[in-house]
Amino acid sequence: MICGNQITKYYGSGESRTQVLKGISLEIADQDFAVILGASGSGKSTLLNILSGLERPDGGNVSYDHRDITKLAEKELTEFRRENIGFIFQQYYLLPNLTAEKNVKMGADLAGNREYGEILSAIGLSDKKDKFPSELSGGEQQRVSVARALAKKPKALFLDEPTGALDEETGRLVLHYISKLQEAYHFTIVMVTHNENIAEMAKTVIQMNSGKIVKSFTNKQQKSAYEIGW
Repeated sequence: MICGNQITKYYGSGESRTQVLKGISLEIADQDFAVILGASGSGKSTLLNILSGLERPDGGNVSYDHRDITKLAEKELTEFRRENIGFIFQQYYLLPNLTAEKNVKMGADLAGNREYGEILSAIGLSDKKDKFPSELSGGEQQRVSVARALAKKPKALFLDEPTGALDEETGRLVLHYISKLQEAYHFTIVMVTHNENIAEMAKTVIQMNSGKIVKSFTNKQQKSAYEIGW
């Protein structure tokens, strides 16, 4: 269970100081598929960064199964992220001088996982494992980043606009693989997007506006990546 309690966050200083998050509280159950919706500037990416331990809140706290990660020292927090958290961003952040397989191996090495080959197979890239990022399409690169994140066997996977740089066909494919991999590996998904259609894939939907949660609900039926609109 991921719990946020009265989370606040400010950026800037003096007259330019702006409150980005305004006392947010939420709970995300283990193995949930949660989507955080909101327009640009609503605070959704900042919330994602704080829930995942990439940033610290200015007020409130975040806990995982009653362990308050906001109280951890920097070294402890880094270790916590390495052992528990996976990240996927709009940009792929692959190392250009490493093949697809070696990029995935980087994630696997963090967890001592020697069975990372099955992840490449699960995302349909076994035949591209020796290709460098420059030899892959955008969708293939994003799938490699998904495999790298999951090769470390995270308990929670955080995604920030993972299809933002992809066309519809490729975006659907990436979402399809993410959904199927969750079924296989049972990790929690927390995804930020401005695409309301993607929220139909989620179990839990959290809508944000101006640094606050304005609505939260559970979908009665989760749609597949090929059933949603775009």
